[in-house]
Amino acid sequence: MAEFEFDGDKAKESFQKIVKNIRLIVVVVVVLSAVISTFFQVGAEEVGVVTRLGAYNRTLESGLNFKIPFVESVVKVPVERQQKLEFGFRTTSAGVQSTFSKRGAEGESLMLTGDLNLADVEWVVQYRIDNAYNFLFKVRNPENTLRDISEAGMRQIVGDRTVNEVLTVGRAEISGKLKVLLQELSNEYELGLRIEQVVLQDVNPPEPVRAAFNAVNEAQQEKETLINRAKSEYNKVIPKARGQAEETIQKAEGFATERVNNSLGEVARFNELYTEYVKAPGVTKTRIYLETMQQVVPKLGDKIITDEKGGNVLPLLNMGSQLGKAKGE
Repeated sequence: MAEFEFDGDKAKESFQKIVKNIRLIVVVVVVLSAVISTFFQVGAEEVGVVTRLGAYNRTLESGLNFKIPFVESVVKVPVERQQKLEFGFRTTSAGVQSTFSKRGAEGESLMLTGDLNLADVEWVVQYRIDNAYNFLFKVRNPENTLRDISEAGMRQIVGDRTVNEVLTVGRAEISGKLKVLLQELSNEYELGLRIEQVVLQDVNPPEPVRAAFNAVNEAQQEKETLINRAKSEYNKVIPKARGQAEETIQKAEGFATERVNNSLGEVARFNELYTEYVKAPGVTKTRIYLETMQQVVPKLGDKIITDEKGGNVLPLLNMGSQLGKAKGE
């Protein structure tokens, strides 16, 4: 049997070499880790917020940057990316035909209106991060805070309106007011957010009363249709009648003016005739007689002229027609 002789010096020397190699490997790993962690890339839609020993130090723009290893850390904040919060529903899959689900979000959208009715209001808040420092350090969870103030603000605005306003004409006004309110509260709480848009996704009566509400809504729409038709007929008939009445009045006024003017002319002519009569009564009588006969004779048929004793009968047959033919020739 061979004897095994333990050499303590060789074992100690081998152990020291192993420890030395381990130390070298650790140093190399540490150096490589320091070099790798020194340089980092900030994306095009991000900023890098650098903290030194947990305290804010600086904000870096997109591109290749560096930091002190093991002392400084970086949090990348997507300041150019538009983000959204959904209320009353959740997107289960996004794409050409997105799918949504209300499971777990029913309580967010059920609201009481000002006339003590219920409305199921689904909306989306779109926002961006415009101050990375405030977003990270001013509020513990700014997104949850934005969700809370959005729901509270929507309940306040809806509670000031009737259910008909919420479901129909008031939707745009509600969106605009909520956007302004959210921006004011975000600035007051220093959330570091910019509200881009508030969209009312869908507004309906609650499911148990939806059928009855739709029936009432259809009846109101039919009522409005009938009223509009009646107004249309009214606008066709009444202006026409008013025009005809105005035309009749104008004709009457014109006829009255004509009669008055004719009467005034006759009076003036009579006055002139009277003046001439006063100057020469005989001549004026003869003139009047001749003018009257000139007007009367053509209107008669066959004419027979005699003297006072009935003699010297002079028949004038078709005198008017003969005079007319003579004038025509």
